[in-house]
Amino acid sequence: MLDLALEYYREKLVGKTFAVRCKRNGKHSFKSTDVERHVGAGLNTLIETAGVKLKDPEVTVLIEVRDDSVFMVRDSRVGMGGFPLGCQDSVLSLISGGFDSSVSSYLCVKRGLQTHYCFFNLGGRAHELAVKEVALYLWMKYHSSHRVKFISVPFEGVVEEILNKVDNSQMGVILKRMMLRAAEQIAAGLHIEALVTGESVAQVSSQTLPNLAVIDAVTDCLVLRPLATTDKQDIIDTAREIGTEEFSKDIPEYCAVISNKPTTRAKLHRIEREEARFDFAILDAAIGSAKHQLITDLVADLDGESAEVKIVETLDSKSTVIDIRHPDEAEIKPLLLDKKNQPGELLNIPFYQLRSGFADLDKNKNYLLYCGKGMMSRLHAANLIDAGFANVAVLELAKPQKH
Repeated sequence: MLDLALEYYREKLVGKTFAVRCKRNGKHSFKSTDVERHVGAGLNTLIETAGVKLKDPEVTVLIEVRDDSVFMVRDSRVGMGGFPLGCQDSVLSLISGGFDSSVSSYLCVKRGLQTHYCFFNLGGRAHELAVKEVALYLWMKYHSSHRVKFISVPFEGVVEEILNKVDNSQMGVILKRMMLRAAEQIAAGLHIEALVTGESVAQVSSQTLPNLAVIDAVTDCLVLRPLATTDKQDIIDTAREIGTEEFSKDIPEYCAVISNKPTTRAKLHRIEREEARFDFAILDAAIGSAKHQLITDLVADLDGESAEVKIVETLDSKSTVIDIRHPDEAEIKPLLLDKKNQPGELLNIPFYQLRSGFADLDKNKNYLLYCGKGMMSRLHAANLIDAGFANVAVLELAKPQKH
């Protein structure tokens, strides 16, 4: 052992303080401390070191003894930590592709939980593909030793029903309750007893303690929140470390049911009164239409060509513009066009009605979707193109130059 230590550590120890650490597995006539003393004394005698220093040495000589074999550790790296996959039960992670849900999924994998993914599709095919890419990356890098499933639930109809039936201030909490209802049924079909979310206390209005209590009251499933007390910047830093930051920063924060004045202290009786107006057949239909895929099958989806959306920056008299923003947003910040940049027609169709209403429009006209930032309109344009509508593009008006 001393000869091997001299061979691999001689140059590293010259002029440096050092300590010898030995790990031993098996039955031997000596102890680990015997190895450390003998090898340490020999190295200190045969090399011009700065001496042995058991606390915070400049160089640590690592030796592992396994039965009749001895190993010199030339380099060590910090691993993932946690527990081996399979030593714990399965969970169903509600993943949106953003920083929070991606990091919370990773933390479950790290803890040895076999993590399946459930995505509630609020924004069409482009959004779904982006989330699948994140899930596939996490699986390939951190738990590819186990097969897991990716479930996509079409939730556009649920969102539309909430926006049409539910009081504005209660929409966010009710959407989360609908998601947990659906996730609970999907988990039961997979024999999974726990759900995972990326929620962090007080990070947004729906994540106050009273709101989370009302949200959890809708399900008998155990709901795990690995990020419950984690700061947003710490979450982003973790995303950077595990490699999901580049994916998540380009995925839109889908704000379809963010209220103007959302409740931060939801009352169960008020929520249940609002939900009484909801048609639960729509939720049942969404659950029944959920698509279950093995994670390995996502590669075929990502390799396929997504819809190519045309971007238009100028208007003419033949243009028909559809403002797809929520009516409240459109009222607060109306679409203002200069006199030279006027469409032939301007329609207001909220995004949550676009899916059902677009088929009734004149098929001989071309339509430009507008949403302000351009992300929502791109998602819905791609979704419409995938559905067979070729007469749709996106309007992105150039910002006025400042002088």
